[in-house]
Amino acid sequence: MQSKMQGKKATGSISFGHHRFNVSLDLISFQENDTTIMYCPPLEVYGYGSDEKEAQESFETSLAEFLRYCTNKNTLRLELKRLGWQLKKSKTKPMIPPSITELLSTNENLSRIYNNFDFRKTTTSVSIPAA
Repeated sequence: MQSKMQGKKATGSISFGHHRFNVSLDLISFQENDTTIMYCPPLEVYGYGSDEKEAQESFETSLAEFLRYCTNKNTLRLELKRLGWQLKKSKTKPMIPPSITELLSTNENLSRIYNNFDFRKTTTSVSIPAA
């Protein structure tokens, strides 16, 4: 896996085969107690730490492990569907993550964050293995 957090955005690629698709994902960062949390609602992946740098590193590790596990178990497509992704047979846009608007009505974690914390939303580009 190659990954970089540049400023407030994460960019990365993970390679488990020849086919990968780049997608833009929303990333929410917020403070809870003395912990900085980075959360990617479309994938339900978190990272945390005592500061933003630690949270970014933790998020990168969590994202890599999520993708590695799903790819190794051959469950990525099933997991993305469960998370509300639109999966198409199109070669140009085969995977479309749910929007924040959609997730606010279906994702209790995101609703809790939105209603109870000050947060910052950024968009991150991630390369996902073909499901």
